[in-house]
Amino acid sequence: MSKLVLIRHGESIWNKKNIFTGWTDIKLSKNGILEAKNAGLLLKKNNFNFQYAYSSLLKRSIHTLWEILYKLDLLWIKVIKNWRLNERHYGNLQGYNKKKITIKYGEKKVNKWRRSYKSRPPKMNLNNKKYIKKNIKYKNINNKYIPLTESLEDTYNRLLILWKNNIINKIKKNYNIIIVAHGNSLRALIKYLDKISDENIEKLNIPTGIPIIYKFKNKNIIKKYYLYK
Repeated sequence: MSKLVLIRHGESIWNKKNIFTGWTDIKLSKNGILEAKNAGLLLKKNNFNFQYAYSSLLKRSIHTLWEILYKLDLLWIKVIKNWRLNERHYGNLQGYNKKKITIKYGEKKVNKWRRSYKSRPPKMNLNNKKYIKKNIKYKNINNKYIPLTESLEDTYNRLLILWKNNIINKIKKNYNIIIVAHGNSLRALIKYLDKISDENIEKLNIPTGIPIIYKFKNKNIIKKYYLYK
């Protein structure tokens, strides 16, 4: 028997300002730090223990995981940071206020970009100063894997490689695992775990800082629930 805990990072500064974030590396807000600490306390209260932890390469995910592991006195466990857990890349929308983008392009088109499974926002220009290949944290990743925009399907496909080649093998060995990632990377993983259709995934929202618990027997899910106070 093993447990998998999924947590969306605490509120970021751009979450608070309603800005498209994607792969932009934005820190947690004060409220986001509090959400992370509270998640750790809630897991501690319910006697959770982990052998492995995962985060994306983005500081809002990493910081949230730090706060949780600190509360659990588990800062010493193995932490795997992987770009495949990064938030969905929002292309040329990154850095822009969602309300202003909606006024510019229309609610129907923006909702399709945000919620549908296959639609991609406009691509980021290679010369854009926000192009993350220029960031040292991605220097060892082949250029062909660095997106200029992504659909949720794209996020699903790159995340599933990590799941199938790494994470599920630890679950089979009955290790307890915590993954702190992002709204869309977790939507993609939950789509796979819960066998959600392309149409129904549009309705799924992941709250910040709330643990989602999966219980496994071997590689089979036997229970799922949200952990609340």
